[in-house]
Amino acid sequence: MLASYMTTFPKTISAIIPTVNEVAILRETVRRLRLVPEICEIIVSDGGSSDGTAALAAEMGCKVISAPLGRGRQMRRGAELAGGDVVMLVHADTWLPAEAGRAALAIFREEGVVAGGFWKEFRDPPILMRGCLIKNWLRFRVAGRILGDQAMFIRREVLERIGGVPDVALMEEFILCRALWKAGSLKLAKATVTTSARRFRQRGVLRTYALMWSVMLRYELGETPEQLSRRYRQCGQAPKETT
Repeated sequence: MLASYMTTFPKTISAIIPTVNEVAILRETVRRLRLVPEICEIIVSDGGSSDGTAALAAEMGCKVISAPLGRGRQMRRGAELAGGDVVMLVHADTWLPAEAGRAALAIFREEGVVAGGFWKEFRDPPILMRGCLIKNWLRFRVAGRILGDQAMFIRREVLERIGGVPDVALMEEFILCRALWKAGSLKLAKATVTTSARRFRQRGVLRTYALMWSVMLRYELGETPEQLSRRYRQCGQAPKETT
């Protein structure tokens, strides 16, 4: 028998944005979220910004909270305070189209669906990063994964039932997807978000891909998210999700 919340159609979305020194891009991200009618609140979970990010978020009417540094930890804290029927995890450099809320809620009309994400493209990507939509499809079909910069969204009751966003420094979307598949099924909504290619441009495309693949391989071989985070902090780098 389906849980009672699985038979109801969700209507509202809480958007959670983890931030660390994102003042340069946050304004546009929030502006676009405001154009999504189904989003009832925007919670900015700040990990200790020193550039005025928290002040900007408050100025724009977001609920601002402080959280321990680490994307998973920051999103976990924000999700704990969410009041919407659906919790949406939005990276600070990911922009949603106005129809994203409608598309996200629509997937919950299908029986057993507990979470989803969007198709994703990079804004003005280098040539080696093109074909992102095909990679989205292959990753989801083969591995059942939705990456963090695809703005994953989850029924709030389901997220609470599986223990919330994983309290880890890295790899939270991998752990979260595995837990969600045990609770039900995931879908890709019929809308496309765009995200920044800034980290690829800063570090170099091939170097960034090598870093990401190394992270995933080490994780699959048994390194913990905390070990991976320490390794890459020592290198002065933080991996960005794969395309």
